[in-house]
Amino acid sequence: MQPTYRPSRIKRARKCGFRARKATRGGRKILRERRARGRHKLSD
Repeated sequence: MQPTYRPSRIKRARKCGFRARKATRGGRKILRERRARGRHKLSD
């Protein structure tokens, strides 16, 4: 069996990074909500 979690920084950034969030309407909503909550880290 192979490990199920193989972390890759590039894949993670493309999926969950700031620019990926900014690119879609839903992503921008997430950033807005996180700002409203006062998060220090908005995305990876």
